[in-house]
Amino acid sequence: MPSPKPADSAQTPRQFIWDLLTFDRLLTGPVVHLIYWAGLSVIVLGGFTVVGGAIGLAVKDGTLLGVALAFPVLVAGLLVLSALALLWRGFCEFYVAVFRISEDLRAMRERDEAQPTAPRRSEGTLF
Repeated sequence: MPSPKPADSAQTPRQFIWDLLTFDRLLTGPVVHLIYWAGLSVIVLGGFTVVGGAIGLAVKDGTLLGVALAFPVLVAGLLVLSALALLWRGFCEFYVAVFRISEDLRAMRERDEAQPTAPRRSEGTLF
């Protein structure tokens, strides 16, 4: 059972740590934002790799055919990186949504626990 929390006072550091240790407060939400930016930076590094590879292909060959081959490599690589960025964003949003649902369910449970219990109907009757 969760510990009672004062409604109008700020949470103490000791209570905050206790909530983290007992999983009353989830840490994953803020961490997902850090993971998102870290993953996005890896995708940007991949973009530098694609651009460098395309330029290297054009410079190495030095002919018009080399430049003609480098352009599709550049376009395809940037399209793949754009798709990866969208997929990465989608995965991170999915995890944020799951944890928000968890928080909403927790709030609903706390609200139901705070309300006085009404007599339940038996499952066999219609009224």
